[in-house]
Amino acid sequence: MSARDDILARIRSALQDTPEAPEIPRGYRQDSGLGEDELVELLVDRLIDYKAQVVVVPEAELPATLAGLLAGASSVVVPEGLDGGWLAGFDDGDVRVDSAAAPLAVTELDAVDAVVTASAVAVAETGTIILDGSPNQGRRAISLVPDHHLCVVRAADIAGILPEALRRIEGTRPLTMISGPSATSDIELERVEGVHGPRRLDVVITR
Repeated sequence: MSARDDILARIRSALQDTPEAPEIPRGYRQDSGLGEDELVELLVDRLIDYKAQVVVVPEAELPATLAGLLAGASSVVVPEGLDGGWLAGFDDGDVRVDSAAAPLAVTELDAVDAVVTASAVAVAETGTIILDGSPNQGRRAISLVPDHHLCVVRAADIAGILPEALRRIEGTRPLTMISGPSATSDIELERVEGVHGPRRLDVVITR
């Protein structure tokens, strides 16, 4: 008998008398019961508490809003699937496209001023925005390396609580969960921003 066969035989033997796993109780809240206006208000409150900058605008005003938030930036990176019309008002700088087929190097991402992405879903109660690597959100690196992240959230994509949000996404995708700008208080409880990601997070909620 080989070592592999010996190990597998021992595992099978150890599992022979293993009792069947009990049914997991799922009596927790699965729906917030909030309407869209309430969800937007709650998400804005939580994001501001996390020191993110938030604006709520009609979809038609999105290009002008993004252009205003990008004022002073000389370069911006976007995922390949981002709606090109979103940056129609940004004409003062270089727009670089990142894709899985042609990824920008970390040094290149570190040199750009900002990144613009869409989002998969947001959780109002926790103030969390979830990116799932879809074409309009891109690789995780582009939302983690640049110092300034502008993230667009559709009001229709806001869930009240986490169980609602998880039902809307594919759990096997590479998920990035964002709750405000990157920050830590590990050292003497002093808050330091920009440790593991962007120092500045602007969230634009469209309706």
